[in-house]
Amino acid sequence: MKDIVLYCKSYSKDFLRLRNLLASIEQYNKDQLDFYISTSESERAELERQIGVQGYQWVSDESIVRANPRAPLGIDKTKSGGLAQQVIKSEFWRLGLAKNYVCLDSDCIFIQDFQKSDFIASDGNPYTVIYQNKEYHQLAINRNYAKAPRHLQSEAERVKAIFGRTGPNYYCPCPPFIWSAAVWQSLDTNYLEPRGQTLWDLCTREHPETLIYLEALLNFRAITLHPIEQLFRVYYYDWHYFILRRLGESIPKLKENYLGVIYQSSWDLSLDLGPSNKSIFSRALKKIKRVGRYLQSFI
Repeated sequence: MKDIVLYCKSYSKDFLRLRNLLASIEQYNKDQLDFYISTSESERAELERQIGVQGYQWVSDESIVRANPRAPLGIDKTKSGGLAQQVIKSEFWRLGLAKNYVCLDSDCIFIQDFQKSDFIASDGNPYTVIYQNKEYHQLAINRNYAKAPRHLQSEAERVKAIFGRTGPNYYCPCPPFIWSAAVWQSLDTNYLEPRGQTLWDLCTREHPETLIYLEALLNFRAITLHPIEQLFRVYYYDWHYFILRRLGESIPKLKENYLGVIYQSSWDLSLDLGPSNKSIFSRALKKIKRVGRYLQSFI
């Protein structure tokens, strides 16, 4: 079993983004950490057509689902794609491939060399990305986009309530996540199994897996907490990107503090693979709104 590996759960719409992620890993993976990609069995052929077969090891989403003996057979097919993806990413540890894993999304891109010590502390425990996210929340409020941080705050309050914790809200809303198998195991042993549940029951739109992991770590203390801030610069929305670019942010400057960058696929649609399910009118309206937000960044 490896100390740590890289992992990305992807699907066909994101394969062009995944190609860029793979290229960045091949360029900057100083310690040659193993990289695993999972997709559904039905999408493996398309994955290999788009990105080839080199530089990663493939596992099926179905094998991850089956690795939990208490998960009902085929439960992933009864959930929305977004919820199924959350649980599959969180259950990767069950394959027994690594003690810890850096969970990436397809829209992640490394921008400089990285190594094992960026993810694992000297005592062998992984670092944990955990912070209050005040800078982004304040920026959103300043620019009259308060709805986004209010949503994150509500999520945090709901997940805290599951474990009965009071105090500050902590976040790690975007990858990369550095996840420990021991933390996921402690959640299963101490919370889910006694209640006759699985993560498929607990993880919902109201209770995202990222916050569940953090609260399980704080509650059950399966590993020593070594807190760090985000490893990647995340542009949550187009307005966020435009404002920071306007302030002089660039890839060379980001290398002072970040290992990579994420242009979230929810707003950056340029690398979507396949036909869009949005009408021409809808796409045109979105483009007009984006131009407006770009101009607003100068105000």
